[in-house]
Amino acid sequence: MIWVVYAGYLHARATRGWTGTRAAWLSIVGYLCVVFNFTIVNQFFNGLHSYSGL
Repeated sequence: MIWVVYAGYLHARATRGWTGTRAAWLSIVGYLCVVFNFTIVNQFFNGLHSYSGL
């Protein structure tokens, strides 16, 4: 999911010309996805991509 958000960010900047506030908000959404993944997902879900056992 994180890769999709950042791919959307790069696509919006490259093809749609998004700069300034809109690009900044999309970047913040991507950062929040990373924080959500490392905190909530890794602590409450088990699986191959979970680091909660460390």
